[in-house]
Amino acid sequence: MTKSSIALAAAVAAALTSSAAVAEVTANAGIYSNYIWRGVTQTNDQAAGQGGIDWSGGPGFYAGTWVSNVDFSGDDGSGFAGDTGYEMDVYGGWAGEAGSFGWDLGVITYQYPVSPSVNFTELYAAGSIAGFTAAAYFTVDKASGITSTAGDDDLYLYGAYDFTAKDIDYSIYIGNYSIDADSNADYTHYGASIGKGGFSFAVDKNDIEGGSADNVRFTVGYAVDFDLM
Repeated sequence: MTKSSIALAAAVAAALTSSAAVAEVTANAGIYSNYIWRGVTQTNDQAAGQGGIDWSGGPGFYAGTWVSNVDFSGDDGSGFAGDTGYEMDVYGGWAGEAGSFGWDLGVITYQYPVSPSVNFTELYAAGSIAGFTAAAYFTVDKASGITSTAGDDDLYLYGAYDFTAKDIDYSIYIGNYSIDADSNADYTHYGASIGKGGFSFAVDKNDIEGGSADNVRFTVGYAVDFDLM
């Protein structure tokens, strides 16, 4: 798990459980042996330190920001150019429940202050029921430094099944990235993770051709969450 999959999950959980009249502010921090986003390493297979702050308030609204180091100088298959230093995500949305069905609607922008030519922004929608989650992310703005920038209409589809057994959290997931300007850049990825008490272990694989981008990757990490207000 990485990036928005951690930060947004924390924000949505807070939004769903918070009182309609009481706002909450939480923070998260973690260290990982790799930063995998949508099946692709974002740190050239090096370690990452990550952290964020989330606000949630009634009824179901949330916002937050999240930061990680990144390194696109190697053959990571990201479509980005050069070493961009660090990434800062800013997001906000609305989440709620109707019986056993949960939903999440929002916008997230991925900012690279050292190299703003690779910034991009997405709208997203997700639904979940009985441990199953389906989500769609649609690119609405993409800067000139990203490979295949003729159009902004990239689409990422994601599905996962999450469950807990004997106090251990399990997740099995798959995603497909469709690049509007270059169908040759489309790819699918899949993986699984387990976690307990802040520790996590994940394995990820994609079908990107060329170089080492499609290697099987294993990631271990430790993260903590805490209340700020």
